[in-house]
Amino acid sequence: MSPPGAEGAPGAVPVPGSGSASPRPLFGGCWSCRLLSGAGLLMAAIWVYQGPRNTMKKGVPPSMGSIAQITLAAGEGRGG
Repeated sequence: MSPPGAEGAPGAVPVPGSGSASPRPLFGGCWSCRLLSGAGLLMAAIWVYQGPRNTMKKGVPPSMGSIAQITLAAGEGRGG
């Protein structure tokens, strides 16, 4: 029970009741948005992977940058 006059206090912070709405999911649960972004992520991983792979197919030994790119692409492909 609140003391009289507490409801109109200028610094009072309202306490949310038990009937408050649940938080809305990111993108509103839009499946087409999820599929599009997931496909984009997989295509980016393939593109990053193919660059050093094509260089290695030519017989050039891989550099540290190429190894890092392939590792990054493999990690992106597994995360989906």
